Amino acid sequence: MRANACVLAMWIELNIALKFLRQGLAQTLLILIGIGVGVAVIVFIVTLVTGLQKNIVERTLGSQAHIRVEPLQQANHPATVLPQAHHQLIVEDPRAQRLRSINNWQQVVSSLQRLPNVTAVSPVAAGPAFARRGAGVISVVALGIEPALYQQIIPIHKDIIAGEFRVGANDGVIGSKLAADLGLKVGSKLRLDAGNNRSTVVTVTGIFELGVRELDSRYVYLDLKQAQTLLGLVGGITVIDLTVDDIFDATRVAQQVERFTNLPAESWMQANSQLMNALKSQSLSSNLISFFVGVSVAFGIASVLAISVTQRTREIGILRAMGARRSQMLRVFLIQGAILGLLGSFAGAAVGWFMVWIFNEFGPRLFDISPSMRIIPVAVTIATITGVVSAIAPAWRASRLDPVTAIRYV
Repeated sequence: MRANACVLAMWIELNIALKFLRQGLAQTLLILIGIGVGVAVIVFIVTLVTGLQKNIVERTLGSQAHIRVEPLQQANHPATVLPQAHHQLIVEDPRAQRLRSINNWQQVVSSLQRLPNVTAVSPVAAGPAFARRGAGVISVVALGIEPALYQQIIPIHKDIIAGEFRVGANDGVIGSKLAADLGLKVGSKLRLDAGNNRSTVVTVTGIFELGVRELDSRYVYLDLKQAQTLLGLVGGITVIDLTVDDIFDATRVAQQVERFTNLPAESWMQANSQLMNALKSQSLSSNLISFFVGVSVAFGIASVLAISVTQRTREIGILRAMGARRSQMLRVFLIQGAILGLLGSFAGAAVGWFMVWIFNEFGPRLFDISPSMRIIPVAVTIATITGVVSAIAPAWRASRLDPVTAIRYV
């Protein structure tokens, strides 16, 4: 019986709220348009910034590993000083680093493959060399890889613009800028010279374009064993590349790898600190825009409902005289705020989705943005809560009106 009475009371309050909204139809439509525009701006801006960040991260990680593990740095060891010595020589300059291999790298790779959160591991032998063709000489980076493992880190085959990604005995893949500078094409011969009478000749089997000038002009991919011989590493490697399941957890995993292997490990986030600062600034800007748009919407709802209370003072007084409780009048205006927020947010979300579609279809073809379905319920929920919160002050004022004074209001 009590439950039925509560349902009836809520039904009455809902009908009164809807009636008030219909009576002030012009005001209702204006505030709905305001809420819709605000929510549409939030949906579009958040989606645009998120899409831009995703595109930047994908382009960045399309040419580098999530984590790089390198050999320990060589350091100077102070000489033993005899007790009777009156002077001690201190070497202050750091030691020059030479190309060196990771000790017991096979065991390290095997151990890293078993770590949680690590999805792929690839050994790489990388070092400097000179690419020669005719009179042309260019400094390059020779990278010896195991193709099946390396392509789990960086899918080079997707960036091949000529030939194929085939790395094997005397076969190599080079960047588009290097090919243009030396006049190379698929099938051409390229001589690589690493000094100390170590050189090799490879056949160009593929040309890639990563979209990064430095990489496209310097990278030469070789078979791992051929690169080890060329660089004088004698079966060694210089880098272990890793990928992780969560790219934004790479720094934590890198710290875990350092503790586990006692080798320096650097995540892509640490290597691109300026990029991360830019992404954080973009997120901050997006959040500030969303916040101020939400504040504007809240003030709009509050002002419309405040005017509605003033315009309906006599009606509120009559309802109070007929037995309507203060809590009921409070809920009437809270319901109005919730309805305005709910309807306006749905309309705004639809408009925001349409704006995203227009951007993808007719905007600049720099990148596509795909709105996440999660932003719709989030935007609707926030707008509805904003509507209720904005209605608290007008609702409180309406509930505190004295019936006699309100009925006499002119």
